[in-house]
Amino acid sequence: MAEVKTKGEVIFNRVAIVAVVFAIIVMLTPIFWIAATAFKPRNLATTAPKTVFFGPIVSPFAKLFTKRSQLREPVEPAVYEAAPWWEKQVFDGGEQVVRNRKTGEATSSGYGDRYMNLLIVSIISTALAVSMGTITAYGFSRFKMPGEQDWLFFILSTRMLPPVVVAIPIFLMYRAVGLNDTHAGLIILYTAFNLSFAVWIMKGFIDEIPREYEEAAPVDGYTRMQASFRIVLPEALTDIAATPVFCFITAWNEYAFALMMTSKDAQTAPLYIPSQVGSGLSDWTVIA
Repeated sequence: MAEVKTKGEVIFNRVAIVAVVFAIIVMLTPIFWIAATAFKPRNLATTAPKTVFFGPIVSPFAKLFTKRSQLREPVEPAVYEAAPWWEKQVFDGGEQVVRNRKTGEATSSGYGDRYMNLLIVSIISTALAVSMGTITAYGFSRFKMPGEQDWLFFILSTRMLPPVVVAIPIFLMYRAVGLNDTHAGLIILYTAFNLSFAVWIMKGFIDEIPREYEEAAPVDGYTRMQASFRIVLPEALTDIAATPVFCFITAWNEYAFALMMTSKDAQTAPLYIPSQVGSGLSDWTVIA
């Protein structure tokens, strides 16, 4: 028989739903505003009062992936008509796309390569940190060892200082071993800084799984290794899924190491933003 809710409970549930919806709207508004700014003409990005309704354009994305320069004189009608539709929008904004003199192709801004570098470094470092962190956390959770608390504190201590504090000595070491401006160099750094977080988070999850599950596994012929992979990990799978999210966000947003350890080949996307802010009039549409 279905439970009958009182009038007070019904009112409370409705108020709670309204509160949750309001909170979601408040939290998503900045994201929506950034996304909307990415489709605005440049002159509408900083208007006061703010422009809510506008005709969307894609020239900010065209400018994001290509190099361009300011127009010093009007575009010739023949050149304008022959240009692709997206380049016409760039012309309309008072700029022109820089093209290779030999091939005539649009010159890349390098953002696509930087974005791919960011994906490679973030995904690989997250996978390494979570996999090694899970194995380490399982060892600390299931086995007793001398100085266990000291080892856990030592692992945690790697997160006690901001990355910029150790950036200079790491830069000198990387230069000595040839890891500057390489994907491997950033992957090692991001993995090391995410590993302590993964170990501590995963240890808490694994501690909550009863040991009796593994103690009963040998009855079915499982070894400890098989029990850990077939019993413990599936039980902690939902918790493990949360850990890569935080590790990935940390690697994705990292700026200081990427700024100091890379110069060209392994540069990541966050380093492209200051080039658009500049010292003059910032193009907020491209930044968005």
